[in-house]
Amino acid sequence: MLIGTTQIIDTFAEAFRLRYARLVVTAHDAHWLDAALRASCGYGTSVIGCDAEIGVERMLEPHDTPDGRVGAAVLAFAFTAESLGKAVANRTAQCLLTCPTASVFDGLPAAEERGPLGRHIRFFGDGFEKSKVVDGRRFWRVPVMDGEFLVEESIGIEKGVGGGNFILQGATLAATLAAARNAVTAIAALPGVITPFPGGVVRSGSKVGSRYEGLRASTNEAFCPALAGRVETALVAGASCGLEIVIDGGDEATVAAAMAEGIRAAAGPGILAVSAGNYGGKLGKFHFHLRQLLGLA
Repeated sequence: MLIGTTQIIDTFAEAFRLRYARLVVTAHDAHWLDAALRASCGYGTSVIGCDAEIGVERMLEPHDTPDGRVGAAVLAFAFTAESLGKAVANRTAQCLLTCPTASVFDGLPAAEERGPLGRHIRFFGDGFEKSKVVDGRRFWRVPVMDGEFLVEESIGIEKGVGGGNFILQGATLAATLAAARNAVTAIAALPGVITPFPGGVVRSGSKVGSRYEGLRASTNEAFCPALAGRVETALVAGASCGLEIVIDGGDEATVAAAMAEGIRAAAGPGILAVSAGNYGGKLGKFHFHLRQLLGLA
């Protein structure tokens, strides 16, 4: 099965259940918004080693934000509601409370499951903090050196899907990097998903377990070109580079649509094949068969 000259391997991506929250972050201008996003989304690539997988879902114009300023929607994913709530509260306190002019709003106000946010961070106000209720939603105003830090009392938490993925196999590094950027750009235009790795791309695709005791994950040697000939390879003939795009989203359909859009954007000259990472169906309940989601089955 081909898209142009790119082979679509008959395989599936294996994804799993995560919990997610959506924050709306605003700031005085684009510079301080960028500073807030860089800090709060840092070290948020993989739940294997990070407290959350986190990234910008989309940028928001002033008419789309609660306070009429420039903003962005940020999605954060973790295995449990408890661990997610802790991660989001910590990142908000360390990275958004500290960022000049930043404010934080809950992006899932209708969610029944809630996690703590402002009701923890308010204690930084040392008794000078104040609360207010607007349209049934409670906010905290924490005094800081540039005025007040405005933060919603709690965050909504919903069930999401993490680990949707596809792997680009390219003839050259340059071609594979360019295709990966095309894929990430296409996915970024879609609502409800993030690609949490650096630049949206992961070069260190992993498998479950390791020959070293205590490691939960290790390099997926089947996709490492330097090991072709030493191990059983999953790379097609002529592939000298593999890059993986990992996608987290609000539900199965959203992740599937993002995978399909990303694959179509990446396929073309220089990309010999597109495959995916799975663990034989034993790790996650969501199986995204590449040919089916592309309508090629």
